[in-house]
Amino acid sequence: MKKRKLGNSGLEVAPLAFGGNVFGWTVDEPTAFELLDRFVASGFNFIDTADVYPKWAPGNKGGESETILGKWLKRSGNRKKVVIATKVGSEMAPGSKGLSRAYILQAAEDSLKRLQTDYIDLYQSHIDDPETPLEETLEAYAQLTKQGKVRAIGASNHSAERLAQALEVSQQHGYPGYQSLQPEYNLYDRAGYETKLEAVCQKRALGVIPYFSLASGFLTGKYRSEADVSKSARAKFVKKYLNDRGYRILQALDQVAGRLHSTPAKVSLAWLLARPSITAPIASATSLDQLRDLMEATGLELDRSALELLNQASVYSLTKATG
Repeated sequence: MKKRKLGNSGLEVAPLAFGGNVFGWTVDEPTAFELLDRFVASGFNFIDTADVYPKWAPGNKGGESETILGKWLKRSGNRKKVVIATKVGSEMAPGSKGLSRAYILQAAEDSLKRLQTDYIDLYQSHIDDPETPLEETLEAYAQLTKQGKVRAIGASNHSAERLAQALEVSQQHGYPGYQSLQPEYNLYDRAGYETKLEAVCQKRALGVIPYFSLASGFLTGKYRSEADVSKSARAKFVKKYLNDRGYRILQALDQVAGRLHSTPAKVSLAWLLARPSITAPIASATSLDQLRDLMEATGLELDRSALELLNQASVYSLTKATG
């Protein structure tokens, strides 16, 4: 498995990250262990989660994903074989959120405890916090890095302006800088990343690890009608894709997948991996069959005609990028 450099972090990752948002939601603990065992045995090493995952699932309070991952790390003895990415900043409980120094330091300890490890490879600001000075946030990360509790830091859900600003502050004060960006990016959701963020990432040599890289499962082709969506736990995420542009993209994916004897999911991930700025898309699986599909995508190379067809089908308008 050829690894890719994650920005200038010194971390090297396989070209696909396993999305841990499903642990404790649509994937129970025994299944999570099975999936993670197979993932690592197949040569992959990058696992992404967050302290808040999956708080949205009934009966959960957040932390369940990290807890399951921590139990697997302890049981498998695979800690040194994997790159663990987690996040801080989303609301865990009333008043428990943001990127203040005190909150980051406490949240990091909580994550380390749940993950049953003494260091986090990539610690990411889950969501921008305009109420906290960037200097304060980055100084907290500097402290964690100095203590050996964090190896590198990244950003998620930041605007291009705020990301560039944070990178400047790091440079000015000698703080660790963000080495990666985790944006929402896929064949359907293109505008947000491509219009401004991509240029910042390329200029600053940041690693890019897109989330929702299969548009909550829409780009696998399994949701083609309201009826399909109504049966899914992801219904609220998928409905927005059921429109003319969404169906046009599915048609192009079917066409390319048919020609290459592949699947829409593999083609969607291969399209992301063909973009020079992308390091490793994040994708989730709930079964070994799904996982195999995702892993095989990293070996699929799209030719120019396939890329042109997909780019054309997913072309977006800046005034109405979802139309």
